[in-house]
Amino acid sequence: MSTIAIVGYGRFGSALGTLLEEAGERVRAFDPHAAIPAAQRVGSLAEAAAGAAFVALAVPVAGLSAVLTELRPHLTAEHTVFDVGSVKVGPTAVLAAHLGGEVPWVATHPLFGPVSLRRGERPLRAVVCPSALHPGAALAVTALLRRIGCDVIEQDADAHDRAMAWTHALAFFVAKGMLDAGVPTQLAYVPPSFQAIERTIEAVRGDAGHLFTSLHRENPYAAEARRALLETLNATDHSLRDPAAGAEEASLAIPDLGTCSPVLGETRELIDELDRDLLALLARRALLSRRAARAKAELGVAVRDPRREATLLAARRRDAEERGLDPDSVGEIFEAVLRFSRKLQES
Repeated sequence: MSTIAIVGYGRFGSALGTLLEEAGERVRAFDPHAAIPAAQRVGSLAEAAAGAAFVALAVPVAGLSAVLTELRPHLTAEHTVFDVGSVKVGPTAVLAAHLGGEVPWVATHPLFGPVSLRRGERPLRAVVCPSALHPGAALAVTALLRRIGCDVIEQDADAHDRAMAWTHALAFFVAKGMLDAGVPTQLAYVPPSFQAIERTIEAVRGDAGHLFTSLHRENPYAAEARRALLETLNATDHSLRDPAAGAEEASLAIPDLGTCSPVLGETRELIDELDRDLLALLARRALLSRRAARAKAELGVAVRDPRREATLLAARRRDAEERGLDPDSVGEIFEAVLRFSRKLQES
C-alpha cells in the first residue's frame, strides 16, 4: 500500500481518490476550494506531500505552474509526481521546468472521467508519457495505474496531443455546438446513430467547466483540427443548400471504412468473393435437396427425417470444434441450412 497525495479535489480528483482507496491505497488530499472527506483531508501542501510516495496533480492545466511553484519546496527525490491533464505538451514542459532531474515526475492522461466511472465503463485506460530524465517514474506510475484497473498506453507528449486534438477536443467541440444549438436530448426515442453523440453530450455536461477550454487552448494542435472540421462542414453545408452549384453526389457520400484502409478494403473484397462461393454451394445443395425430395416421394416417406438431422448436426458440430470454431454457432448455421433444405423439399 502506498500513500498518494492528491492536489486538487474537483470532479476528477475526487473520482481518482475513490479509485485509489478501492484499490487499497492510502489517500490524502488538499484543495482549499473543495469539500474533502475528513479521512482524506489535509490542511496544506506541505502536509499533503509529507511521507507520500506519489503526488497526483489534479488541477487545471492553466494552474499547474502556480501549484508547482508552491509545492516545490516540499518535494524531494523520494516523491514521484504526475499530472492528470488532458493535454501533455504544455504540462510536460512545466513539470520539467519546475522539477527537472531532481524530483521524479511523469506526465499522464487518464482516459476516463467521472461520468464514465459512474456508468461503470471498463476497461479503464490511461496514457503515460515517459521522460528520459526519470524512466523509473514512468514505471512506478504505470504500476500504480494498473493497480486501480487501468490498461496503460505509453506515448510521447507530442503524439498524444496530436491524437487528442482530432478525438477528445473535436468530440467536445461538436458536443458543445450541439448543446448551444439546443439539440434535444433524453428523448423517449432516438436513432442508434444519435445515441453515441448523446453520451458525448452527457460527458461534456458532466466534466469540469475548465476542461473544454483546456482541450482547445492548451493543446497546440486543436486549432488546426477545428479549422479543418469547420471548413469541411461549411463546404458540405454549401453543397446541400445549393445543388445547382455543381457538387458531385460523390462528394456528399460518407466514406466507407474500406476506403480508409487498404488492408480492410482488400479483406472485404475477399469476404465478398467467399460469400459468392458460399451462395454457389447453397445453390448446389438446393439441387441435391430437390433430388432427395423426389427420391423420398418415390419411397412414400416424409420430407423430414429427425434422426438424420440430429446425426448431421452432431457431425457438423464435431467438425467445427476440430477446426477451432464455436460448435454452437456452427450448429445454428446448419440448423438454418436444414430449414432452407426442408422448405425446398416441401415446395
